[in-house]
Amino acid sequence: MLDFLLLANVIATGTLLGVLYAAIGVGFSLSFGLAQVANIAHPTFVVVGAYAAFSSWKLGIDPILGGFLWCPVFFLLGLGIYRTYHAIFERRDAPSLNGMTFFFGMMFVIEVGLLLEYGVEYKIVSVPFSQGVVVVGGLDLPRRLLYPCIAGLAMVGALAMFVRYTFTGRAMSAVALDLAAVRLMGANPVRIKSIACGLAFATAAVAGALLLVAWPVNPSSGRELIGRMFAVSVLGGVTSVRGALAAGVLLGIAESLVQIYAGASWATAVGFVVLLGTLAVRPQGMFRR
Repeated sequence: MLDFLLLANVIATGTLLGVLYAAIGVGFSLSFGLAQVANIAHPTFVVVGAYAAFSSWKLGIDPILGGFLWCPVFFLLGLGIYRTYHAIFERRDAPSLNGMTFFFGMMFVIEVGLLLEYGVEYKIVSVPFSQGVVVVGGLDLPRRLLYPCIAGLAMVGALAMFVRYTFTGRAMSAVALDLAAVRLMGANPVRIKSIACGLAFATAAVAGALLLVAWPVNPSSGRELIGRMFAVSVLGGVTSVRGALAAGVLLGIAESLVQIYAGASWATAVGFVVLLGTLAVRPQGMFRR
């Protein structure tokens, strides 16, 4: 017999988890969808953000607050990496596969660097607001997911409003739709793409902090996020921030349902199944622009 209270709790937990996935995947949507830079190393930079938040926590700073404080540093890092990418690949009209190889190599270099610096041990933070559960109408909401969910919603919501209502945000969308038209209007596509990549890296700082609060992190954790990142971005329509949020929630619910009713070993495959299913049935994603 179906336990409806258990089902409701699974859906609620999956929703919280899905917002975390959206916070992780939205940065890739910014870089790949809007800036047209296939930064497949984005999950690794999320892990770097987690270690940055961990370092802040060791100094007595709240990890989520630390993630937001690291945003300017990651923004500048994103600007620098995009400028390097542009000089090496875009300016020379190099094949896109070369650019992906650039980020693929960067992903492993960073992972090895983290292993040498921090070792293979998992890092975890213990903060008062992440302990226990919050009971709402019979639903048990784990604090370790609830508060990262609130912070993730704030970040994704702010990004959605920035892209929708600011001149720079609309220019980023225009670059993704018609680069030639942007040039004819006198805008600088390189500058706009630089800002998009900077914002993508800034989201990695916050997403890493949220990830650190939700569960333990080690230098190889980025590999576990690749399938989920692609699923969120593709299912959400690649260029849509709001689509990434909706896709993340759907993915989180699906993963939680599979974990409870089919077993945890199957849950890790959900992201790849969603990704392949979306590409086969609706390649443009849920929110086509």
